[in-house]
Amino acid sequence: MSRAHKFANLLGVVLPFVGLVAAIGLLWNTWVGWTDVALLAVGYVLTGVGITVGYHRLFTHRAFQTKQWVRWTFAILGSMAVEGPVLSWVADHRKHHQFSDQEGDPHSPHVGGGNGFVAAAKNLFHAHVGWLFVAEGRAELSKYVPDMLAERGMKRISSLFWAWLLISLAVPAAIGYAISGTWQGTLTALLWGGAIRIFLLHHVTFSINSVCHFWGRRHFSTADESRNVWLLSLISFGESWHNNHHAFPSSAFHGMRRFEAALDPGGWVITGLEKLGLAWKVVRIPRDRQASKSLAA
Repeated sequence: MSRAHKFANLLGVVLPFVGLVAAIGLLWNTWVGWTDVALLAVGYVLTGVGITVGYHRLFTHRAFQTKQWVRWTFAILGSMAVEGPVLSWVADHRKHHQFSDQEGDPHSPHVGGGNGFVAAAKNLFHAHVGWLFVAEGRAELSKYVPDMLAERGMKRISSLFWAWLLISLAVPAAIGYAISGTWQGTLTALLWGGAIRIFLLHHVTFSINSVCHFWGRRHFSTADESRNVWLLSLISFGESWHNNHHAFPSSAFHGMRRFEAALDPGGWVITGLEKLGLAWKVVRIPRDRQASKSLAA
């Protein structure tokens, strides 16, 4: 990858977080306080787990099985991340795996063509968020999620996406008002626990589509450009062990090596559910199968 591509990646990942830290520092005790930070953190974790464990590992790849109420809970939490209705999200991601980094992939940074910084930025923008604003290339539900369309409850949750969006904003605002008793407290809670939380989670999730197909290390042989980016591992709940995931899409755990597993919060959640008897048929990839695809061999 060229230096221009690497620089574009670096800017895209780092700048929003630098801006966030700066905003908290500049606005502390005026437009942000401990309640706002707590709402941001808790909301980020709950909805992030909804996307990572629910939308992705459970629904898209069926990496484990669980009870119906747990499925619905994950579907609702994932919806509150405001990345789209569960059926559409899962369909697009299944299509992504079918055509990964080839024509037909809804959000590959490698199909736009061109060289240099401008082309890299354009392709990365498409992979990051641009693909959300075009109908071309999006997955057909009847083709990619017939299993989920057969679930009445899941169809209902998906159809209520806009209600979950509003709830994801109303809850932090209500908590802010209950704690502060002021409209400013309500507004700052809505801002940090709602809008900024959504922005950060979107940015991290979409970085898996863009950055993790451009920048990082490859431990396994795959037919695409998926890569592991350890820097994003904790804040992406383990999703940035992306080369591992593309090598073994059905695995419930994206961190394959010991130190990777220690940075795979999505895997921690599934392990916890398994110990509680709320997850079974959890897919684990045997060492010999991992070795068969290892680039170190």
